[in-house]
Amino acid sequence: MTTIISVINQKGGVGKTTTVINLAASLSIMGQNNLVIDLDPQGNATTGLGKNNNDEENNIYNLLIKKNNLNDSIQKTNIENLDIIGSHVNLSGLEVETANDSKRAFVLKEILSNEKNGVLKKYDNIFIDCPPSLSLLTIMSLVASDELLVPLQTEFFALEGITQLVKTIDRIKENLNPSLSIRGILLTMFDKRNKLSSEVDREARNYFKDKVYQTVIQRNVRLSEAPSHGLPCVIYDKNCVGSKSYLKLAEEFSKKNNIESAA
Repeated sequence: MTTIISVINQKGGVGKTTTVINLAASLSIMGQNNLVIDLDPQGNATTGLGKNNNDEENNIYNLLIKKNNLNDSIQKTNIENLDIIGSHVNLSGLEVETANDSKRAFVLKEILSNEKNGVLKKYDNIFIDCPPSLSLLTIMSLVASDELLVPLQTEFFALEGITQLVKTIDRIKENLNPSLSIRGILLTMFDKRNKLSSEVDREARNYFKDKVYQTVIQRNVRLSEAPSHGLPCVIYDKNCVGSKSYLKLAEEFSKKNNIESAA
């Protein structure tokens, strides 16, 4: 059964897109079938997986607005078992263009759940890269998702921001998607030399308990370099600290899947 996971944080620069790219690639290396949907107008997940975010035909914008065929919108990446629906800059105007559509928050959910598309039988996981804001695009993603993965930067004000996000998630659950849940919180940009990183780690685990992944993503230059080569870091340099962290996260992520399936 396919799980649809939004990777979300209303704050930018927390490792959201890096997590989408590298977790999806790591799970694909493990043999799982994954689809990435780049719902961020910046299109960094698209370019980070070696695709053009200026493709005028096959992109998420045309899928949402022009109702293009879903399967035609899916592009294969250079990584086996990993596909993507790319972004487009026109996404930034979607909120204005759909202002008169009272059901616009449900458009993505309806497309993905349409049995004629068959997408929910094809993939183990669908990862949605949300924009770093609580916009219509983010709401669309939350409505379409089963679970949320929240990257949390181990820096000052991080916990304050995530508290606001949780309140938003609660409102979405109450009004639009009652089954939505937080799958996990991922600590990113961790620097063991920095006392603050350890403090945020401790506070996050005290507050969110077992929702926080045991795996932490350490601050690593190679994670920043890889997207400029159109590759996930786990392919660009599989032996660096960042890649090892994401491969470990993929194992932890999959283990949770197995536990839930058994239950």
